Amino acid sequence: MKNHLWNMFATIKNGLMVRKSFVLQPKKKICESILNILWDEGFILGYKICETNSKMLKIFLKYKNGSPVIYSLNSFSTPGLRVYFSAKHIWKINTNNGLLILSTNKGFMTIIECKKLKLGGEPFLLVK
Repeated sequence: MKNHLWNMFATIKNGLMVRKSFVLQPKKKICESILNILWDEGFILGYKICETNSKMLKIFLKYKNGSPVIYSLNSFSTPGLRVYFSAKHIWKINTNNGLLILSTNKGFMTIIECKKLKLGGEPFLLVK
């Protein structure tokens, strides 16, 4: 399941390093849910289904003054070492230095949404 996501993160990182305006990624529902969060938070310009191949997504990367908006994508929890936060533990986390995306039973959410809904989950991605 998460192999598609890690491939997408690597594609985005590589695209940002070579200053591409967009990258192509295979279309998966789980990838689209993460891209929606990144788009809502302003880390990417958007994404759409590719015109030539309907099984691919075209992700538009965002730059500010010539430098990428995303300068690191870190996987927090890995298959070898799972980490889980309870609803009480989430309140102790400082979120000023980036965006933390959690995998909850309601889908992927930012830590701010999890605090509002009083949900815990598996921290999945830290975007700076």
